[in-house]
Amino acid sequence: MIENEAFQLVVDGKPIACVAGQTVAGALLAGGLYRFRASPLAGAPRGPFCMMGACQECAIEIDGVIRRACQTEAAPGMVVALRGAGGAA
Repeated sequence: MIENEAFQLVVDGKPIACVAGQTVAGALLAGGLYRFRASPLAGAPRGPFCMMGACQECAIEIDGVIRRACQTEAAPGMVVALRGAGGAA
């Protein structure tokens, strides 16, 4: 893929624009999505905090697997669901 080539992710059924080399978290934030999931116990909104994979606040479902969005490079056709571990949405 050519650097800066645009493509789309599918996030909860809606397209989000991104470019090659961008992380899923970066694409969601650039698309105006800041609430990635809810905490499993309290239902509090959660989103990226450290952007280096340590806090795991950005853990969401990516292609059917819970992964850290800040550590996952976006790819064409990727399907993202804004829900995290524990089933909280």
